[in-house]
Amino acid sequence: MSALPALSPDQDRLSPLKFARLSALIFDKTGIKMPPSKATMLQGRLQRRMREVAIDTLDAYCDHLFDGSAHPDEMIHLINAVTTNKTDFFREPGHFDFMAQTALPTLADTGQRRIRAWSAACSTGAEPYTMAMVLDQFAQKSGVDYGILATDIDTAVLETARRGIYPAELIEPVPAALRQRYVATSRDRRSSQARIVPALRSAIGFARLNLMDASYPVGAPMDIIFCRNVLIYFDKETQEKVVRRLCDCLRPGGYLFLGHSESIAGMDLPVSTVSYTVFMKD
Repeated sequence: MSALPALSPDQDRLSPLKFARLSALIFDKTGIKMPPSKATMLQGRLQRRMREVAIDTLDAYCDHLFDGSAHPDEMIHLINAVTTNKTDFFREPGHFDFMAQTALPTLADTGQRRIRAWSAACSTGAEPYTMAMVLDQFAQKSGVDYGILATDIDTAVLETARRGIYPAELIEPVPAALRQRYVATSRDRRSSQARIVPALRSAIGFARLNLMDASYPVGAPMDIIFCRNVLIYFDKETQEKVVRRLCDCLRPGGYLFLGHSESIAGMDLPVSTVSYTVFMKD
């Protein structure tokens, strides 16, 4: 007698009922839509997690999630598995030009001596470190102080962001003068890694935050909020709820930056458009 061979990854599939239940759970916890067209992507990501917890099939993993036997942290691992973490330094550079040339001077002209900025979906850190470079350059000229909060739902990417270590090619979009000032490269020419300098890392506080939460405990009102390329994963109702909560965290005259493919058209929000996907709170 011999054991039956285990299912190969391309044979293992979630049953329609389990997929529907799992996608409803993901939407409830993260706001991310998971239509049937994304079943293959979801299954591939879950199989990596299954290997880590020694579970053989996707249906068994779902049972593990729903029957109460999973550790409470398993939900965090599930969220980490399904979230998308594409990020680049100086992505959508027009936003950083507007920040440097318009938003920061305007805020300083109102008497702001400390500028509070928030990267609300910071992923592995490229966005908040880019914000920090722009803010630090402005602070050197104007004398204002600044601090940055960087949050994400994914604990794994937050740990990468805290370390501030990246493949050298990921740093390439950073202008040479800023690279020289804010990025340290290894003296070992065989190393392909670069690290954000300690002075810039210390200006950023990293924390886990779920944009699906009913409120965002970020402290005093923010002057600048970046929440880019996140709303595209939510349905319209969730988008409006998230943006409204972001506006609640923004001081009057503060700036909200969304992704270039995102729109708040038709939403009744206390903001005015001041540039392409840049909004000022009324």
